[in-house]
Amino acid sequence: MFSKKTESKKPEISPVLMYGEFTVTRSMKVRCSLMLTETELTIQKINPLCGREKVVYHLSDCVGCRAYRSHDSMDVGAYFSAYFYPMRTRWMRSRLARQRVEQCFRVAPDQDPSVNLEEAQRWSRAIRDRVLHQRRQKTGAIQVEVKRPINFLIFLNPHSGKGNAHALFCGNVQRMLQEAEIQHTLIITERQNHARELVREADLSQWDALVIMSGDGLLFEVVNGLMERKDWKEAIQTPLGVLPGGSGNALAASIHHYSGLQAVSSEELLISCGFILCKGLVSRLDLTSVYMASSQRLFSFLSLAWGFVADVDIESEKYRHVGAARFTVGTLVRLASLRVYRGKLAYLPIENPMSQPSVVDSTASFSHIFPQSNSDTCSPSNDLLGHTLQNSSNSNNTPKSKESIPSPLSVLGPTDLLLNPLNQPVPGHWTVVQDEDFVLVVAMYQSHLAEDMLAAPSSRLDDGIIHLIYVKAGISRRSLLRLFLAMEKGGHLNTNCPHAVYVKVKALRLEPYSPKGIITVDGELVEYGPVQAQIHGSLARLIAG
Repeated sequence: MFSKKTESKKPEISPVLMYGEFTVTRSMKVRCSLMLTETELTIQKINPLCGREKVVYHLSDCVGCRAYRSHDSMDVGAYFSAYFYPMRTRWMRSRLARQRVEQCFRVAPDQDPSVNLEEAQRWSRAIRDRVLHQRRQKTGAIQVEVKRPINFLIFLNPHSGKGNAHALFCGNVQRMLQEAEIQHTLIITERQNHARELVREADLSQWDALVIMSGDGLLFEVVNGLMERKDWKEAIQTPLGVLPGGSGNALAASIHHYSGLQAVSSEELLISCGFILCKGLVSRLDLTSVYMASSQRLFSFLSLAWGFVADVDIESEKYRHVGAARFTVGTLVRLASLRVYRGKLAYLPIENPMSQPSVVDSTASFSHIFPQSNSDTCSPSNDLLGHTLQNSSNSNNTPKSKESIPSPLSVLGPTDLLLNPLNQPVPGHWTVVQDEDFVLVVAMYQSHLAEDMLAAPSSRLDDGIIHLIYVKAGISRRSLLRLFLAMEKGGHLNTNCPHAVYVKVKALRLEPYSPKGIITVDGELVEYGPVQAQIHGSLARLIAG
């Protein structure tokens, strides 16, 4: 018997598409060779004394490249600059994060400036083409990219988070958009629901995507503004983009998490999301239909919360000036006075054979699904790049008032086939939780509840699943704190806490019995009382890695 001889696989070598030698603009005395392949740009210094120093940049980390002439009329040379955002470790930090690197080269093989510019443009065009080709190789996106040239409409909340969103935009995002040759119009929101009102009436054909720079509340406005349009079915297909500028930034952290990268925060998260935005790959996004006893219907992209989580979100508004740390402060304050909430919880688990996907092509009104009588309310017992259209010192996301979000004039959207009207019992095949005393109930459709809270590690943008977590009364303060600390890295589901329950569902209903309390949708305060929800898979579109 003969043994087969195994041949070791040799690494594939990409053919060199272009080769050239240029001077580096940082030091005109240094010359280097450039080799462009389908996937890489290799820069090698030509130094007789030190040999050849080589640096390789992956084109998947490049957002753009441009060619240009010098402002000096005496300089016959032309230039091209490539902009990369590779993963690197910063000084005194162990985690990887994207960092900006610009590589600029002078082209001067001829005394004719136009000839030099043509050569610089040839290199710039070749690099851009290879970068676009890399995007087309990306899997998991429903379309190659946002069509080019790109024109974004960007909504920015100037008072979200620490109130420095506009400074962060000007200092980081604006430059990235220019490098990627993305045109944008910036609208600085003036008041609560300003963005909602604008997208409800806007001519969306002018824009290739709607981008939000704020916390999660501003995206909540935009999503519901789109769903309140008569043409909601087409409007909600408009790609949405997210740039973290608030305190929670849960969806931004989720998008970063889905790209498979190490967790980052603050400006590092902003750079990561800006990079993803410049790449322009579009994915499907689930939305959840949420409605209350008053016939108000909302669409949610992130979460529905009652109890501890909702209390911390709303009550920590007074600590907004400390940024994301407000949630830590709010958690400690609420732990010191732990509350118990009475209510009834029911849900439809995903493994139930009757939990069929919902139909998303109905434009019917939903007045039939709401009860006509009022339910008892219940809460706790014990054109130009960078052009700015509007500006104001007011914020659409100022501290959340106790007023619930106004109802739209009409209720449109996909049919909720899994739900009975709120004044009727839940369907017989649903699961009804026997316990009626809770510390918290939170339903999520993304991985993160905040930048540092990986609440549903297995969640995906379009998995069609509501990740339901509820904590029953009787849990100690220490155990609850341990649960939240473990949530930073998603380990809370492995703590074997007997009071915490995690289940994947398609729909749910919550009926609070306590006379007062807080319910939030995507971190926004809504009316308190009976509420139910059903997820609709792949209803919206999101620019994501």
